[in-house]
Amino acid sequence: MAIALEFIDFIVPIALIREKYPGGWEQCLKDHENLIGGRVWFDEHLLRDGAMSPDGIGSLVDEWTELGFEPTEERNGQQVWKDCCVVESLFGRPTLPCDWLEIGEDGCRLLKGNGARRSG
Repeated sequence: MAIALEFIDFIVPIALIREKYPGGWEQCLKDHENLIGGRVWFDEHLLRDGAMSPDGIGSLVDEWTELGFEPTEERNGQQVWKDCCVVESLFGRPTLPCDWLEIGEDGCRLLKGNGARRSG
């Protein structure tokens, strides 16, 4: 299954939410219950939130950073997405390299074996 893309997408592997989100996956669902089916949706591997502007998506990245997620890291001198990924659906690609996400015509999906790794 794939997560549909719309506007500017903020994507997090559910395995990392279970590990890092205060209260885990169950609390994340409770915290977002009023947004599910609107701007938030998920499949068995990924949660998607989103925004319609760069400022809006920046706020989402900041909120998740405050929760303990590490959005990016530097690898081989290049900034890459780590615990989350921002995708601009208009262009159909992440705003930075993201090695755990595959984007196809039907949306995006977690690459097998990725996203469940322990960060840090």
